[in-house]
Amino acid sequence: MAETGRGGKRPPVVRCRDPAAVPPSRPMPTQDDIRAAADRIAPHIRRTPVIRLDPADTGLAVPVTLKLEQLQVTGSFKPRGAFNRILSAEVPEAGVIAASGGNHGLAVAHAAKTLKMNAEIYVPGPTPEAKKKRIMDTGAWVYVGGKVYEHARVAAEARAAETGALMVHAYDQEEVLAGQGTIGLELEQQAPDLTHLLVAVGGGGLYGGIASWYQDRIHMVLVEPEACPTMFVAVMTGAPTDAPTDGVAADSLGARRIGSLAFATMKQWGGNSVVLSDDSILKAQRWLWDRLRVVAEPGGATALAALLGGAWKPPKDAHVGVVICGANCDPGTVSG
Repeated sequence: MAETGRGGKRPPVVRCRDPAAVPPSRPMPTQDDIRAAADRIAPHIRRTPVIRLDPADTGLAVPVTLKLEQLQVTGSFKPRGAFNRILSAEVPEAGVIAASGGNHGLAVAHAAKTLKMNAEIYVPGPTPEAKKKRIMDTGAWVYVGGKVYEHARVAAEARAAETGALMVHAYDQEEVLAGQGTIGLELEQQAPDLTHLLVAVGGGGLYGGIASWYQDRIHMVLVEPEACPTMFVAVMTGAPTDAPTDGVAADSLGARRIGSLAFATMKQWGGNSVVLSDDSILKAQRWLWDRLRVVAEPGGATALAALLGGAWKPPKDAHVGVVICGANCDPGTVSG
């Protein structure tokens, strides 16, 4: 891993830790866990708004409510899980460490800066320069190397074992899922008549958290690019399995495989798994800008793409929710 940016003092090596001695993750979060997370993180995150679109706005036969999570601090939903994980733990002198395609790393770095902790962030080489710069601007140490998120994750976990830093996983920790589940808690208050909810899936933390909140009270639709279909591959093989990590949304949705907690959530609460083309994602990204003047990165527009492009068709009398989950891109790529 090559160091490309830093701020503050370098996190010290304070102790060694055997990763095998770390207790396994607890089961998926409960609604009580999510309520506690909402209280815990409230001083540090935004309650993001919703906008209801009538059929005349979309050309569809049903109303659609967008949860505008791209307006969250740092430009994605990720700070919810990052703050909850960090605030739920005793953080050592070495601080926190994370691997990320960009959004999660920025969220962890922002949380560490807010809470006055050291942070080290490992990102794969293809991470957009705009995301790397924003992470560096927080004062976190940033390391770049490898071609995919998985390479960054392995390096981060090795460093955490060396220093004792608190690992903040991008999507496969109960505290992270509980933080993301606060989106569901908010959305049920803002739009209590939703019948279906579309969310983009990479490692599955967003889906796993929200589904843990709603349980069987809503029908979940999991939307993935054809170029990085982690949940689809897991459903086809019966277990989390390596999937391709390519395409326009790989920087935010390009996990190597679905998280074990998200897969367990899928087995318990279910939902439709939908895959779609990069072209349809880019069209939805442009639609958001042209019709609503909303900037979304490709991963942030992926869930909406399934609806606008017809990859998933809502049943009659549905009220469909869609999470717009991130906006960290060059605006010129959207409006140009």
